[in-house]
Amino acid sequence: MIKDLAKPIQYLKGVGEKRSEMYAKLDVHTVYDLLYHFPRYYIDLTRPVSIKDAPTGESCVVKCRVVKKMAAARIRKGLTVFKAVMTDDTADLTLIIYNAEFQFDKLETDREYFLVGKLEGTLIRREISSPQIYAADADPVQPVYHLTEGITQAMLRNNMHGALQAFDKYIYEPVPKEILKENSLCSLEYALKNIHFPQDSHTCELAKRRLVFDELLTLQLGMLMLKQRSRERSGCKMKELDIDDYYSALPFELTSSQKSAISDCVADMQKDCPMNRLVQGDVGSGKTAVAAGAAYFAFKNGYQTALMAPTEILAKQHYDTLCGFLEKLGVKVVLLTGSMTAKQKRLAKEGIENGDHQVVVGTHALVQSSTVFCRLGLVITDEQHRFGVEQRGLLAGKGDNPHRLVMSATPIPRTLALMIYGDLDISVLRELPKGRQPVETYAVTGKLRERAYGYVRQHLDEGRQAYIVCPMIEESDSELQNVKSYAKKLSEGEFKDYKVGLLHGRLAAAKKEQVMESFKAKELDLLVSTTVVEVGVDVPNAAIMLIENADRFGLSQLHQLRGRVGRGQFKSSCILITDNPTEEVKQRLKVLSKTSDGFEISQEDLKLRGPGDFFGSRQHGLPKLKIADMAQDIEVLRTAQQAARKILDTDSALDKPENAGLRELTELLFEKNLSDN
Repeated sequence: MIKDLAKPIQYLKGVGEKRSEMYAKLDVHTVYDLLYHFPRYYIDLTRPVSIKDAPTGESCVVKCRVVKKMAAARIRKGLTVFKAVMTDDTADLTLIIYNAEFQFDKLETDREYFLVGKLEGTLIRREISSPQIYAADADPVQPVYHLTEGITQAMLRNNMHGALQAFDKYIYEPVPKEILKENSLCSLEYALKNIHFPQDSHTCELAKRRLVFDELLTLQLGMLMLKQRSRERSGCKMKELDIDDYYSALPFELTSSQKSAISDCVADMQKDCPMNRLVQGDVGSGKTAVAAGAAYFAFKNGYQTALMAPTEILAKQHYDTLCGFLEKLGVKVVLLTGSMTAKQKRLAKEGIENGDHQVVVGTHALVQSSTVFCRLGLVITDEQHRFGVEQRGLLAGKGDNPHRLVMSATPIPRTLALMIYGDLDISVLRELPKGRQPVETYAVTGKLRERAYGYVRQHLDEGRQAYIVCPMIEESDSELQNVKSYAKKLSEGEFKDYKVGLLHGRLAAAKKEQVMESFKAKELDLLVSTTVVEVGVDVPNAAIMLIENADRFGLSQLHQLRGRVGRGQFKSSCILITDNPTEEVKQRLKVLSKTSDGFEISQEDLKLRGPGDFFGSRQHGLPKLKIADMAQDIEVLRTAQQAARKILDTDSALDKPENAGLRELTELLFEKNLSDN
């Protein structure tokens, strides 16, 4: 069982206390953690190229022998260069090693080695600097791992061999044999050995498929068990009451999907078990109006509603919106955030506790022990803003198993959403509310950058505001626009006559709030930002966005960014600039130019990007996955979901002896989520 491998890593032969501290930086604390520290990629030594045919400037593998080792040359203090002449009889090359005398001393004349790196120089005089060096009899496929300071690839590989030997003493199989057989899966022993030290790509794929299946199976088991548990609990059952006055009081007509989502919530809140629903809609689809409708139904039933946002500025935005929707109907809405004065907080909390405030909007201040609700019946969180299962549970703990509503602005194909949000029922908002401005999108090359700047200035001169988004934060060798230097360049050059602000993820939270508040208050004309603006507030006056290096973003992320404009009455535009106009890039950006349907874009993103970080597990409140990829492993995900349902049909709590290993895996993956929710 897993507990047998929970021995601290420092007691593994070859590790010790000092190295275990380095491993801790990789989140590796036990032998089990090390076994599940999977390679990033592999180096295949089975297909070396000849020195003569090796491409210049591209990473490759050459197999050659040492002809001559030259004397060390000390260039300056702290820099010693070691060189050796190598050959494979098609051509010679010079091997260059900096400072690593130990590595150089290990090389033996007339012995063959694999060198992995980039060959430089001319066909007559070729050289390779600081390559990875492997003996000719090394394993044919070499794993490459994430490292930290003090840990080398060689060290980690040696320690991994030790971890696998430890596993051999406690070989266990958490997945029932019947499930393995039905899905043609290899044993866990085979999988762990061949994910780390595969003989070829086939054995690696077999191993990976098994480990991906395990992870997705436990994910589905955990999600289904969470859903099952919430169904077993009694909730704040509400009565059927008419809320037509809510619809009548709105200054606009809701879309049919908004009305349908509210009906879903109203029906759920009349059941014996708590609602656990996700309202998933595209950027600007009107999720807050749905939340307000659900909150009004709770109010008419005598219950309070809490809506939690991740930042104060977003909480204030939700507060203003809900006040506009609900206060005319007699609902008292209050704001509770960390920056309020002690007196403001005290008065707000008193009103919450005695029931004077029926809708409470706030940040993490809502989950503090000093915040006591009178009769909490509905909890609303915004999944788009990175609240996970555990945070939802903390707020829900403030009431007697209240109903839960989660909002997400990340469009995901419905079949995939059902798998990812296994603990939630789903309502989808497909239409945009009337009056919502479509955003015209243009993809151009860097040659048109100056013209694009002129187009932005034109909007600023008309009194509008603009965003310019770029991916980098600090100086690097990359060609990507650097947000700090770029903002400085723009404020001193093309936009010197305008007020330019800067926003990026390294700013303190209070500073970010201050910058966004200034932009919203029209104190800034142009906001130069990284993608943190993706999770932003409504600025109706912002009518144009320019995105640098657009080829470096996923389509769904570009669509989220684009959604920051077009939120007011003004015609809005988004300009995507790329200095890498390949056919693939053109094809991807064309998708954004031709459609504003986030669900269609997400489908294309999955097809075009394949195995990327399309779904960040943290973004969706999921446990962190180590090897599975939600986009690449969709078929395995479906198979795992079927297996999970089959297992839980006969053993809903995984209490049977044959499912003990699965329960252990599931609890480990979800940690506190299963026990605390």
